[in-house]
Amino acid sequence: MNALDLALYSNYALYSAMAVLALAMLAYAGYLAGLMPARSERREHEKESALLSTREREEALVGASAGPTGSVESSGERVVASDDAGSSATSGRALDEGVSVGTRKLGGIAGSLAWLGTILLAVSVALRGLSVSRAPLGNMFEFAVVACLFVMLAFSLWSTRRDLRWLGLFVVTPVLLVLGVALVSWYTEAAELMPSLQSYWLVIHVTVAVIAIAIFFIGAVTGILYLAQDKVEQSGRTSFLNHFPGSKALERLTYGLHVVAFPLWTFTLIAGAIWARQAWASYWNWDPKEVWSFVIWVVYAAYLHARVTSGWSKQRATYIALAGFVCILINYGVVNLFFVSQHSYSGL
Repeated sequence: MNALDLALYSNYALYSAMAVLALAMLAYAGYLAGLMPARSERREHEKESALLSTREREEALVGASAGPTGSVESSGERVVASDDAGSSATSGRALDEGVSVGTRKLGGIAGSLAWLGTILLAVSVALRGLSVSRAPLGNMFEFAVVACLFVMLAFSLWSTRRDLRWLGLFVVTPVLLVLGVALVSWYTEAAELMPSLQSYWLVIHVTVAVIAIAIFFIGAVTGILYLAQDKVEQSGRTSFLNHFPGSKALERLTYGLHVVAFPLWTFTLIAGAIWARQAWASYWNWDPKEVWSFVIWVVYAAYLHARVTSGWSKQRATYIALAGFVCILINYGVVNLFFVSQHSYSGL
């Protein structure tokens, strides 16, 4: 099998991955649609339960105390169990409670399709690399596909440890959009690298950058959901976000993801400087790509600092995190295409 055949099969695998991920997106959407009615009814039931006065509860307990020994404890246990169930439903830890069997199966199918799409993306990346005998990280198209692979891989592996079916639609949909843009606007034929990129630092520097961006992406998604969830909880409105984890859980999740991604981006900057020294005899050249990479680091550092600083609300800190991801989009989608620099490796 020659290089052209490998490149062709890589594209076929990519098309197949997009088709499977499109089915996964529909399955995740169907799962949420099937989840909403049951959980909406439960939400209304929780609101009605909250309207019960403390006096009525006390009267119920007093009445129970007149019964056989131990009945008070039994009644108390029932009340606590009810409260725990409501708390579990509100926090999103019991997504399957009251959900039809068909909806549960649809959620399982969505997860399986997400895994299959991830595997097909991995096959596409591997074949692309084999077709040119190098790491497939030499241009915007390859970077985008590898970034999408890492996003899906991180999401799929994470979903084996906790129930993330509520998040699937918001991860798979942007991944599909990026892959579509990459094919339509950024596609580049497989070719050899320019001399400055022919270094082992390509794998080290760019791979770590891709992993960091993948985690930042998921963190941006959970950050947006947190801000929306927080507004819904403060207003007391009934919304589809009532089906998701609570705002506190989403905020902690967002913070945790950024805590993991920030050191990786720090390493990306350091590795890039070392590579620049080898390629251009200088650690720092004030290149637009270098500057924007540093701007991203500063913005995310500001977020992490604001997150643990008294006087800064978590909402305001999260907006800084989202600004950091906007900087990533600018660095990748604008600087690569419209700024002439030593890092002009878009291939377009």
